[in-house]
Amino acid sequence: MLTLSAYLSLFLSALSAATLLPLQSESVLVALLLSASYSPWGLVAIASLGNILGSLLNWLLGRYVEHFRQRRWFPVSEARLQQAQQWYARYGRWSLLLSWLPIIGDPLTLVAGVMRERLWLFLLIVSLAKTTRYAVLTLITLGLT
Repeated sequence: MLTLSAYLSLFLSALSAATLLPLQSESVLVALLLSASYSPWGLVAIASLGNILGSLLNWLLGRYVEHFRQRRWFPVSEARLQQAQQWYARYGRWSLLLSWLPIIGDPLTLVAGVMRERLWLFLLIVSLAKTTRYAVLTLITLGLT
């Protein structure tokens, strides 16, 4: 049961961290890796899946955010939204390779939804970026212990 709760905690941490919430999952992953009680590549898979699904939530929000653009409570100014759209139009889908980065990665996945990026391509690029980040962090952590 403890194993299930550890994997679930990592999954939820990674899922939440990929949304626009200011959270991080790397510390949870490193702590579980250092405990040496879990499969390292199982942890990478669980963290990646959670983080990819969190990015998918951002993409879905981006797809439907246009419906609320004219509301007073809308959290992003018209100018800021246009700036993000222009940036994405300029650098394109390959900017999603940066989706693993703090601060800019999560808004990138939201803008990809606003820009109507194809879902299969979005998932492919984001999966590559997010899984690589967790794999590298795992290799570094295991190499240092």
